[in-house]
Amino acid sequence: MHIQRELAGLITIFSLYFYGQAMAQSVAAYPDRPIRMLVTYPPGGGVDLAARVIGQKITEALGQQVIVDNRGGAGGNIAMEMAARAQPDGYTLVMTAAGPTAINVSLYKTIPFDPIKDFVPVALVASTVYALVVHPSVEAKSVKELIALAKAAPGKLTFSSAGIGAPPHMAGELLKGMAGIDIIHVPFKGTGPALAALMGGQVTMMFSDALAAVPQIKAGKLKGIAVSSAKRFSLAPELPTIAESGVPQFSAVGWTGLLAPAGVSLSSVNKLNAVIVKALPMSDVSGKLAGNGSEFGQNTSEMFGKFIKEEIVKWRKVIRASGATAE
Repeated sequence: MHIQRELAGLITIFSLYFYGQAMAQSVAAYPDRPIRMLVTYPPGGGVDLAARVIGQKITEALGQQVIVDNRGGAGGNIAMEMAARAQPDGYTLVMTAAGPTAINVSLYKTIPFDPIKDFVPVALVASTVYALVVHPSVEAKSVKELIALAKAAPGKLTFSSAGIGAPPHMAGELLKGMAGIDIIHVPFKGTGPALAALMGGQVTMMFSDALAAVPQIKAGKLKGIAVSSAKRFSLAPELPTIAESGVPQFSAVGWTGLLAPAGVSLSSVNKLNAVIVKALPMSDVSGKLAGNGSEFGQNTSEMFGKFIKEEIVKWRKVIRASGATAE
């Protein structure tokens, strides 16, 4: 009996050893088969574009095909849940954005995943600056004048967005809270309809993707007031930031980033991060993603994780103050 116990113990030790060796070899060889990259929105949008551009760079660098799998719906929650439940082997990733990762957790009563516990951040891919634009008939040329108009007629001014919980909606709610004004949110199903409503004079203002707004401003179809970022937008440097225009510390940007299921090996995350960080400044990457109003910078998994936590706290306060809900 004593010998049997010793043999059983030795077998267990050898089994664990060889399992560990196999796992180490598997991680070292990563990736040795195609990678599926879930996308939180349908084809055609900025997050989908980022997935395809970054996916191609991962394919070129690591020698395995990245298959983009769009699973839009429920504000991005469907793809996030799928990714959270996937095997943490590095072969399922999710390209996501501020809404599904930092906003929905406070906007929805319940969501089937935890944006912090269920994921490992890989890299921040892009950020999107928004321009605060108004219909040309609005008698305001600055943020201070716009705030004065809103305070003179509480509940009269309106702002459109691509939908409840979208970053432009949250930017409007943040402005309401920080400036102490009462403006009414009018949600639409997409950026196009929201922008069309503004140009048609059906609403007063909107936080629009800055790159999309600049041509409309130059054509006189919209009046540019300011940008939402902490720094001025390079393609429209004449527009001041909201922070320097009377609402100190205001900052609201959209962003896109890559996550992996919790439990994935650190070496796999680091390998993916290194590819992305190297690719972001490349002209064929920045040129395509900059077409979505994006800005790039190097980042680590840890930096991205800290940023996500800060975004969750920031938007939770805004959502609670506004009473916004998706249910």
